[in-house]
Formats: sequence, structure tokens, C-alpha cells
Amino acid sequence: MVASQPSIGDWYRLTGGELFEVVAIDDDEGTIDIQYFDGTVEEMDREDWEAQWEEGALEAAEAPEDWSGSVDADGVDEEGRGSDNVNDDPTLRARSLDGIDLFEFD
Repeated sequence: MVASQPSIGDWYRLTGGELFEVVAIDDDEGTIDIQYFDGTVEEMDREDWEAQWEEGALEAAEAPEDWSGSVDADGVDEEGRGSDNVNDDPTLRARSLDGIDLFEFD
């Protein structure tokens, strides 16, 4: 059986049932970064990937319906702002940084 070539964003499953997503591939180092559904990130050697695929310990899988378990993402409202706005007052603005001396030492 030919080993599946991992792609960033694709989901896979280990024999034990753990789902993970490929989040990075480093061809120079020969490594694949994977992130499990619970958010844990690990690095796997390409040789290990190929061996596990050959043994049937690794298989392609569908992304979970609620894949946000592996990422720390907040919802975004219609205007592109995060959903964690504490104060929805549109007149609230940050003050200018004029007058701050970045090189002032005590």
C-alpha cells in the first residue's frame, strides 16, 4: 500500500480512534506537525508517518462536525469583530499615545 501524502488541513485517525489534523509540513526537516482534537500538538517524522500508514495504524478521516475543539477561535460578527466585545459602545475609542516617552527611565 502506498503511503498517503499528508496535506495541511487534512484530518486523519489513529487506530485508537484519536482524530488529528495536519497543521504543518517541513520538507527540509522531514517532519509533519499534527494537532489532536483536544489541541495537543506533536511532531512526527515522515518515516514514522509512512510506516504507520503501511501498517494500517493511520487512516484518512473526515473533519469532525465541531472542529473548533482543536483551536482557540472566537466567533466573528458581521463586521469582522470578535464575539468577545465587552462593551458594544461604538463611541468608545482608545486614547492617543501622544506624550508617552518610550525611552524614559526611572
